[in-house]
Amino acid sequence: MRLENHELMQKIYFKYIFLLLAIAVVSCAKRGSITGGLKDTIAPKMINSLPKNHSTNFNGKEIKIYFDEYIKLKNLNKQLIISPPMKKQPEILPYTASKFITIKIKDTLLPNTTYSFNFGKSIEDNNEANPYQQFKYVFSTGNYIDSLTLDAKVKDALELKVENYVSLMLYEANEKYTDSTVYKQVPRYITNTLDSLKLVKFENVKEGKYKLIAIKDENGNNKYDPKTDKIGFQKDFITLPNDTLYELELFKEELPFKAVNVSQASGSKFTIGYEGNPKDVKISVKKGSEELQHIVTQFPKKDSLQVWFKGIKGDSLTIEVAKNNFKKNFQLKVKAQKKDTISFSSEQSGTLNFRDTFALKSTTPLSKWDVTKIKLINKDSAEVKFTTEYDEFNQQLKFNFVKEPLEKYKLKVLPGALTDFFEQKNDTLNYSFETTNTSDYGNLRLILEHVKRYPIIVELTDKEGKVLASQYSEKSNTITFDLLEPNKFTIRVIYDDNKDKTWTPGNFLEKRQSEEVIYFPKEVDVRANWDVEQPFDLGVK
Repeated sequence: MRLENHELMQKIYFKYIFLLLAIAVVSCAKRGSITGGLKDTIAPKMINSLPKNHSTNFNGKEIKIYFDEYIKLKNLNKQLIISPPMKKQPEILPYTASKFITIKIKDTLLPNTTYSFNFGKSIEDNNEANPYQQFKYVFSTGNYIDSLTLDAKVKDALELKVENYVSLMLYEANEKYTDSTVYKQVPRYITNTLDSLKLVKFENVKEGKYKLIAIKDENGNNKYDPKTDKIGFQKDFITLPNDTLYELELFKEELPFKAVNVSQASGSKFTIGYEGNPKDVKISVKKGSEELQHIVTQFPKKDSLQVWFKGIKGDSLTIEVAKNNFKKNFQLKVKAQKKDTISFSSEQSGTLNFRDTFALKSTTPLSKWDVTKIKLINKDSAEVKFTTEYDEFNQQLKFNFVKEPLEKYKLKVLPGALTDFFEQKNDTLNYSFETTNTSDYGNLRLILEHVKRYPIIVELTDKEGKVLASQYSEKSNTITFDLLEPNKFTIRVIYDDNKDKTWTPGNFLEKRQSEEVIYFPKEVDVRANWDVEQPFDLGVK
């Protein structure tokens, strides 16, 4: 019995020892495992350069900048700002990881000029991509470094959001400067908002008088192209030194109207490409001395007009296009092509919101419509009275009627009710749509305070800037938007100084700024079955 107990105690002892050894091995393994250490969060630093940063009397063709670790260049073409701009861009190496950057200058440098290379966030360490923020290399071809600064910021003249990568420019206001300079010459100094800067600073500027310009430079040539670029400008020249913070408002100029081409698009229409605004353009179509009947409409989503005509193969047409100071004749020989056929569609299907208008869009322009062959009935099969209006320019036949909540409608268009310019008629058309309850919508009442002048345009937009509702006021400061689809709205007020019922952008050559726009400082939440009253003080920016 004692022997058995002894053997049992030995077995328990050995199991205990084995367990302790196993725990020790595991613990040792944990203590000896490799974790890799802390993540590197430190940006690279410049340790030397040849020539030294801020050198004077520079006349070389190559610069080397050394760093304390391996670096790489990222998005250099977007991030690097060279001021003054160079006609011939320098070559900047390396293309792979290295401990130094080489700048090979290809341009002839201006005398007695301070140059700066602002690398933005383009220099990163090779392992963890930590950026060396706003590193600048500066040198002067003269015997001193210019040291004046100027602060500026950019906003959009109409939109709440400002685009990235806006160039701010200073042009010397000397005897060579004219207003056309910004179209033809690069500026003396340049900086950029890059991808995130709200406030930018010109540095290393010399004393003098300047024209301050902002350009969203789409083609990157440091010149203003009204066809593609937005521009903002300070109306008066500025003088440095100056501690003023300047704000520039970007806008896209409305180009003067210009017809750029005419081409046949089908057997029944030709198109006219244009620049500017086609409103009130005058177009004539002649076959010899005979004036041909035609209709002008907008080509959807393109800067082109559609001119519908009844020409035949072989006709030689003269098309005259005129507006304001523009007038030009185009020649067109009609070719045999397939003619357009009539068909219809509607953007409103399913639910028709109370603020929307039901409309039929035709593929060809209408010339007449017979409302006795059109029936609008509700869910009880009772006829609903309606009126029509035709938007010829957009080829839309609109139906106006009193919408009732929780109602279902059917629109039936009998054959021959709609006739187009070419005497084509419709087949039977059927459309169904319905309304929801008014409690599914919200109402917004704006109380405008300190309105400086009238008329005004009050607009509600979504977060992307799309206009969802608009009101025009010539004297009232109380603006009501009823039956809005629930949303968080951005509110803006436009001072419509030229009374054309639309926002008008500025013009650089006319030294005219855009019409003033004021935003309510926060979104307004309008929910279903809510009535919101919102004061809006236009005197507070």
